[in-house]
Amino acid sequence: MNILSSSKFRFTVGCAALLVASLASSHLYTQSKSKQLDQQNQPFTLLQSQISLASNFKSPFVAQEISDEVIGKQNAFFSQQNLLAASAPFAVVDEFKKYKFSINGSQVVTPAKLPSSKVNFNQKDLLTVLVNTRKYFQTYSSEDPDILRPGMLATQGVTLPDVLNTLNFMITVLKEDIANNRVTRLQDSNFINTNFRVIKWSAYNPKDKQQKQLRITKYAVFTHPGSRQKTSTFNTPIYSLKENANNDKFYTRYTKQDVLSGIYEPGGREFGKVTNLAYLTRNGLEEAIMEGTILINFTDGYKAFFNVDRNNGISYIRGLKATAQKRYWYFREVDDIKGYGYKIDAKISVKPGVTFAGDVLNIGLGKVVVIEHTQGGRKHLRMGVIADTGGAFLPNLYQLDFLAGIFKNKQEFGQNITQLPEYATAYFLIKK
Repeated sequence: MNILSSSKFRFTVGCAALLVASLASSHLYTQSKSKQLDQQNQPFTLLQSQISLASNFKSPFVAQEISDEVIGKQNAFFSQQNLLAASAPFAVVDEFKKYKFSINGSQVVTPAKLPSSKVNFNQKDLLTVLVNTRKYFQTYSSEDPDILRPGMLATQGVTLPDVLNTLNFMITVLKEDIANNRVTRLQDSNFINTNFRVIKWSAYNPKDKQQKQLRITKYAVFTHPGSRQKTSTFNTPIYSLKENANNDKFYTRYTKQDVLSGIYEPGGREFGKVTNLAYLTRNGLEEAIMEGTILINFTDGYKAFFNVDRNNGISYIRGLKATAQKRYWYFREVDDIKGYGYKIDAKISVKPGVTFAGDVLNIGLGKVVVIEHTQGGRKHLRMGVIADTGGAFLPNLYQLDFLAGIFKNKQEFGQNITQLPEYATAYFLIKK
């Protein structure tokens, strides 16, 4: 074959290859959105069967229970599953898993490095939240497929095994450092940059395309006085649903205003269908609903935490004042501050100072985040875990809510959070 005919042949083959690639790309583009959303909404059955999160873990260290071969196969499987997600827009969903909009992942999450500053957090509290979050994956993955969604970090090739390995590694490091009575290596940004993929999170706010840093709101547990009986001061009830409430879901028929009109009180049309837990002031109720947890000091000397359990199925409306919201939450008494969980008995026990509430459906449960802000001319870094969520995060790719602590009132709360930023640069940490 002479040079000319060889060149023509190569040119023809090249054009054909480009045509095939173009047709394939077009076909993928037209189908990727629906396929991607379907994939995001499907539980990862292979992960559930091979990792056996719910029943097969006897050791708290996930990596010790799985062979390197199995982990390799899992990572290969998830890499294949995320190939389309990494090359196509990420489909963002609402709390009902309905498609809302798509984002270009590479514009929201990008590789980065932490600046050279100490990372602040309470070692024992962070360890507690990491362990409790990992336990949730181990115990409830079968019942709560939402936590198996890949989230927007799939566009960076991050898989669920990566997230679990991150939790495992951090738990191991913290336990070693605490046992040796030393400052943990996780507070050293050089150690983090060496051992973790650092992925910068640029805020995506459809209503403010100029916002690049994350908005950092703060929430808290407030202590409130309360009474077992209705009084002139404590006249606003909080209720608990009974075990049979799911049979007809009567509670989904009533708004917050309906409930507060007295339908569950003596003489009300639904009296006897719920359990009365306490009477608060109206302000106490609104703060309990907004924060998710309340510590009630009863007039008889008893005190206890109460956490939101189930709501009436009405969506939270951003921008609408609290008293006008129609969403109503029913509570349960709990033994600690509770974060994310598909039901009240499964919620993660969390600690202030190391817990973020965020969009679990689109970002993912258990993601470790470091926020960076400048104060007094110095960079400050703070680490926490996305172990909680709320109505304001469905969906929300531009905000995190920081659990600041337990406070007597909003004045004390306000004084405490003056040292915290309103906006910050955020980074995800994924074990290499």
